[in-house]
Amino acid sequence: MKKWICMLLGICLLLSGCGAASPEETNEEQPETLKVVATVFPAYDFARAAAGDKAEVSLLLPPGAESHSYEPTPADILAVQECDLFLYLGGESDAWVETILSAVEPKGQTLRMIDCVELLEEETVEGMEELPGHEDHGEGEVREMDEHVWTSPKNAAAITRAIGAKMAELDADNAQVYTEGAETYAQQIEVLDQEFADFFAGCEDKTIVFGDRFPLRYFAEEFGLTYYAAFPGCSTQTEPSAATVAFLTDKVREEQIPTVWYIEFSNHLVADSIAEAAGAQTAMFHTCHNVSAQDLESGATYCSLMERNLETLREYF
Repeated sequence: MKKWICMLLGICLLLSGCGAASPEETNEEQPETLKVVATVFPAYDFARAAAGDKAEVSLLLPPGAESHSYEPTPADILAVQECDLFLYLGGESDAWVETILSAVEPKGQTLRMIDCVELLEEETVEGMEELPGHEDHGEGEVREMDEHVWTSPKNAAAITRAIGAKMAELDADNAQVYTEGAETYAQQIEVLDQEFADFFAGCEDKTIVFGDRFPLRYFAEEFGLTYYAAFPGCSTQTEPSAATVAFLTDKVREEQIPTVWYIEFSNHLVADSIAEAAGAQTAMFHTCHNVSAQDLESGATYCSLMERNLETLREYF
């Protein structure tokens, strides 16, 4: 991966040195527009809400792409280098970003989503497959922090405000637009947050089972959910052990849990298998990490996807 990125960096250096117009060649000054680049959909959506029509916001990760295995293109690296504000997650899934930033000095500023909120350690619950290399943590040993901070609506609102404040700092002429846009969207998220809280307050049993990765620890923590899953949030594994499948199947059957959940872009084979064996149904919970091309084109937002999750919970939980 690092070798591949280094090759791309070399290409980018060549490209950036070719075809650049000198000051004498550019007689007309172009109006400055704040350029924001985000690696993942939540950051893109929060910045887009704050921007109004005053900034140009682009999403680096292509629709449907998996951030854990993503390989940036030369155009991506140039976009990171040239933008005014680069928004990224800062966790394991976009470790490739740190490689780029250490080799190419961005002209603008950067903001990590994980720096905007209080972090939780990653967690391996009973029955879950361990991430390779993460077994047998000793007492007091530092674990990796869970990076999926936006899955808690409270965190999403805080990150939105932080992005709006950073944009206002970089473009003082349009500062009011950014702060007001961010505040309006943060309040919309907080309304949704209360709707989730009201829903779970009426649930006698808050146990949820995922036959998939579980990148929703912040969501579960906020709403007091007990969860079981096949894999941790950052796992790249797709085939759990027989012991994990048996444990989750028994859990669903014994506690009469009606639904086995899976996340977006999953083939949901594991969830299907568990549900079939336990006599349950399956449903999808969208983590908002990335979206399909169709969702992007139709104007999907963090709020619209989370509202869809709430409706699914009302039907299947």
